Amino acid sequence: MPAQATAQATDPVIDPVIDCRDLVVRYGDRVAVDNLTLRAEGGRVLALLGPNGAGKTSTVETFEGYRRPTSGSVRVLGLDPAADHRRLMPRIGVMLQRGGIYPTATPRQVLSLFSRYYEQPEDPGALLDLVGLAAAARTPWRRLSGGEQQRLSLALALVGRPDVAFLDEPTAGVDPEGRMAIRAAVRALRDRGVCVLLTTHELAEAEHLADDIRIIDRGRLVAAGTLEELSASGGGPSVRFRAPSGLDRPALAGALGVPPSAISEPSPGEYRVAVEASAARVAAVADWLARNGVAISDLRAGAASLEEAYLALTGGGEDR
Repeated sequence: MPAQATAQATDPVIDPVIDCRDLVVRYGDRVAVDNLTLRAEGGRVLALLGPNGAGKTSTVETFEGYRRPTSGSVRVLGLDPAADHRRLMPRIGVMLQRGGIYPTATPRQVLSLFSRYYEQPEDPGALLDLVGLAAAARTPWRRLSGGEQQRLSLALALVGRPDVAFLDEPTAGVDPEGRMAIRAAVRALRDRGVCVLLTTHELAEAEHLADDIRIIDRGRLVAAGTLEELSASGGGPSVRFRAPSGLDRPALAGALGVPPSAISEPSPGEYRVAVEASAARVAAVADWLARNGVAISDLRAGAASLEEAYLALTGGGEDR
């Protein structure tokens, strides 16, 4: 849901839009965010990734002004989110996974209500079209599907024409059609110059949407870069495939003429062959598997996926 505001901000957008330096957030003796430094610019989508308990929520709540840092400096649009909270609120949009919407209110009613908090709001009808809810405009909240409720939450985050949009799991539980609508809406925000910060566990969404990626684990920044840069950090070119766990990797290595150490099984049934990702190498892997009667799926070649880089950087990514 968007932050409520009674005035439309007219201050210029400055870069970096989000400037976080040495942020520390503590809860008693527990350190949730540990000397985190990151920046986000207007007209770009930054994905903040990490396992449960990594510190993502504490970080974003600090950016939004709902939590004060234990130490460090945070500026959003040049403002201190906590000290300048009233000035900042008209300029940000916040999308939550769960919204406290009155159950009998319709999407059109809710958007019309929230639009009155701003001097220059988006047109509710245009927002319904943008997120693909025009056909459900008169459907009570309680009768919307989970994905439709998510799309309405996104529309509410955008009704004030924000300069910064904080999106929490924007495509969670959304059907393919709704997912496409949300992706289009996020890209439209970016093209309009909005700084978009999204958190998600769905790495495919980060691959589709993010211009920049930051991965945090145990409160610390462990990786920063574009999708291409992080994929390159995941082990370089390789051939990857899924097959039953426990393959005879030394035999496969012998057939390919590579050392056994070149073939790994990062997780059960997930194999990586660290070789040049050429058509000949892919064919050789497929031929050996076929001759040995091994059923395979998801045979790929090239740089590592974001998921592979993420798991490597977070030590397996077990939720904590």
